[in-house]
Amino acid sequence: MVDIRVSRLAELVVKYCIGLKSGEEVYITGTVDALPLIRELYRFIVSNGGYPLLYLYDESLLEVFYKYARENVLKHVSNVEKYTYEHVNARISVLSYTHTKYLSSISPERVKLRNSALRVLTEIFMRRDAEGTLKWVVVPYPTKAMAQEAGMSLFEFEDFVYKACMVDRDNPVEAWIEQGKRQEKIVQILSRAREIRIVAEDTDLYLRVDGRKWINDDGHNNMPGGEVFTAPIEDSVEGTIRFTYPAIWRGIEVEDVKLVFRRGRVVEAKAAKGEEFLKKILETDEGACRVGEFAFGLNYNITKFTKQILFDEKIGGTIHLALGASYPKTGGKNKSAIHWDMIKDMSKGRIYIDGELLYENGKFKV
Repeated sequence: MVDIRVSRLAELVVKYCIGLKSGEEVYITGTVDALPLIRELYRFIVSNGGYPLLYLYDESLLEVFYKYARENVLKHVSNVEKYTYEHVNARISVLSYTHTKYLSSISPERVKLRNSALRVLTEIFMRRDAEGTLKWVVVPYPTKAMAQEAGMSLFEFEDFVYKACMVDRDNPVEAWIEQGKRQEKIVQILSRAREIRIVAEDTDLYLRVDGRKWINDDGHNNMPGGEVFTAPIEDSVEGTIRFTYPAIWRGIEVEDVKLVFRRGRVVEAKAAKGEEFLKKILETDEGACRVGEFAFGLNYNITKFTKQILFDEKIGGTIHLALGASYPKTGGKNKSAIHWDMIKDMSKGRIYIDGELLYENGKFKV
C-alpha cells in the first residue's frame, strides 16, 4: 500500500508545482529506488492528460562513466539530451540518491572537464526558465543512502522529508500558498534594497542588489521551497565569508570554506578539507569564481543539516551564496557551468539593508 504522504507529494508536484496542462510532455528523472513516487507521478500525469517520459539512472553507472570515459567522451553532450532540454514542457527531477559519494575517487580535473561540457545544457535550462517556456521542479524521495548521509534512520528521515514538504498535512497546497504569502512580504522589502551587508563570525561581506529581481521560492521549482533569492551585481561583492556547513558538489564534501572577494571575484579560497577540489572547481570557467545567487532560507520546518542542498539551503535562519551561474530571471548576468550553493548559519548574525538592521539572529525584524 502506498504511503498517503507519497501520493500527496506526487499530486502536489503535478497540480501545484508544475501546474500540468493536458497534452504537455513531462520529463522525469530519478533512481530505481524512487519508483513508488514515480509510479504516483505517472498516475497523476496521465490521469490529467499529460505524457510522461522517464530517465532512470544509477550512480554506479555515472561512476563508470567518469572513471573510464576518454577525454572526447567526457566533452561530448548528447544531441538527444539537448533536444529534450529544448522541447519538453516540464521537468521533474526526483532527488533519490542510492549512493552519495560516487565521485569521491574521481580526479577534480575530470569533473571540471565534464562540468565545462555540460554548460550548454545549463544555459538552455536557464534561458527557458527565464523565458517561462519550461516548468520544472526538484522533489525528494527518501532513500536509505540519503537517510544515512543525514545521520537519521530511514523512518526518521521519511518524517523529516514529508514534514519539510508539508505533505504530512491534509491540504499541502493551502499550506504552500500561505508560505508563499509570508515570503512575498519579505520580497517586497528586499525589492527596494540597494546594498546588503552581512556580519557574523569570521564574516563581513558587502554586495549590491539594486536593479535585480528577488524571487519567491514558494515550492513551484523546489519542493520543499522556502527561500527568497536574487543575483548580486557581478562586480559588487567585497569582503570575507566563512560558511558553517560543508559545501557539497556531486557528493564531494569541502569543509569549513572561507572565501575572500574583491570586485566580485574570489581572490582567496581556503578549506579545512577538500581545498584542492574547491580551487579546481573555481577554475571551471570565468564565471565559476563569481556569485550567481544570494538567498535567505525561510523554511522553519527544516531544522537539521542533511547534506542535501534541496533541504539545507532552505533551513530557516540561514543564508547562502551560490558560486557560478545566476538565474537570468533575477537579472543576473553571470554564466558558468557550475552553480554551487554554500550555506551559513545566521542564528548569531546580523544583516544590514541600506544601512538599517533588518535581520538579526536568523529572522527578519519586520
